[in-house]
Amino acid sequence: MFSRKLSLAAGLLATALAGNAVAAEGPVPTGIPKLDHVFLIMMENQSYAQIIDNPNAPFINALAKSGHLATRYFAVAHPSLTNYLEVVGGSNFGVHSDHNPDWHNGSCKPNLATGVANTDNPPTGDICPIAGTGKDAATPKIDTTNEAQGAPGLINIDGIHTYPVDSTIVGKTIADQLVAKSLTWKSYQESLPLTGANNVNYADGVYTDKTRFGKIDPAQNPPLTQADVVALYASKHNPFVYFKSTQDGAQNGNSLANSVDFDGARGLYADLASGDIPNFLFIAPNQCNDQHGRGNAGAFCNYNPKSDGTQKGTNPALIHRGDVAVQRLVTAIKRSPAWKPGKNAIVILWDENDYSYAPNTNKIVMIVDTNYATGAAESNRYYTHFSLLRSLEAGFGLPCLNHACDKTTAVMSDMFHM
Repeated sequence: MFSRKLSLAAGLLATALAGNAVAAEGPVPTGIPKLDHVFLIMMENQSYAQIIDNPNAPFINALAKSGHLATRYFAVAHPSLTNYLEVVGGSNFGVHSDHNPDWHNGSCKPNLATGVANTDNPPTGDICPIAGTGKDAATPKIDTTNEAQGAPGLINIDGIHTYPVDSTIVGKTIADQLVAKSLTWKSYQESLPLTGANNVNYADGVYTDKTRFGKIDPAQNPPLTQADVVALYASKHNPFVYFKSTQDGAQNGNSLANSVDFDGARGLYADLASGDIPNFLFIAPNQCNDQHGRGNAGAFCNYNPKSDGTQKGTNPALIHRGDVAVQRLVTAIKRSPAWKPGKNAIVILWDENDYSYAPNTNKIVMIVDTNYATGAAESNRYYTHFSLLRSLEAGFGLPCLNHACDKTTAVMSDMFHM
């Protein structure tokens, strides 16, 4: 299998001769049929054991039985944002936190350049727009510094595999690759305000972390504050907005305009109804509907009461709410005039097994449902978020990117087979 470091060395030589920048990309992976559209539905913070055979998730479990279920798929690290970056970019880019973007800051140095990780603990501040090439952050077996301080910590992957620091990481995503090949993408973010994603760290669909409540109701006593906003939309679940290419991009192609709500004239449901959809649809339900939960949104959206990785530790209402959200999305996708033509795939993925302490692993659910493959199947092959990115790149005819090029990263050919 291809060695990314060897390819990078060859690319650097060619670039030195040409005088242009080089990207840490390898050849186009194979093993996946050409895909016309991929609908990636991102769910949150539940382990494999918390979802599979859970009676409060009947639709998801029916889909797992009728489609293709990966039984040894692992998230790479913690917390959420790190995994989102790994799904779309093949690296953590030096980010081990859920911090907000350092919006449009042209004077800061990206973590790739400094080689210093952005972390939740110790807190390191907002994340400089990701760009350039350089070092990502190491992923050890156990996380004892960010979501869980001290022993026993959280298992990052499976308790066996690790990723050392890689100094050949390029700060780009599958969005950059799609646009370079004249393909299209959108990030559909439920509860994104009408004003869009620019400079918004969290929102409830109307109010944001930037809302000046004194102008709305100056007589309110006690006064409303940003702490009253239910963070349904969160930038940490919209990984593209952390990249300089997206923050500063043109109106079309790759820009902040690619992030839209589920509703509205350019939203998910309008696009599905018309059949005018991009090649890659990154679909993030809000934090009540993706099974993440919020602490200020009522009983039906409360966080899991226990962080033990078991079904008994979950909030049944939160699990069921997520199941209904997936059912609504999958139904709308399959009713779209864009579903039947060509070869299309729905991917349902959880980001991580959040706050489940060792010895629980970071094993999560990943389901693929296509319009071209018949019959149910289970795969017990070892896969990670990097495997998914490599597979999407194969399906779209894109070069492998960052850790999607690693010799240990397998294409998920059995999950997307004909």
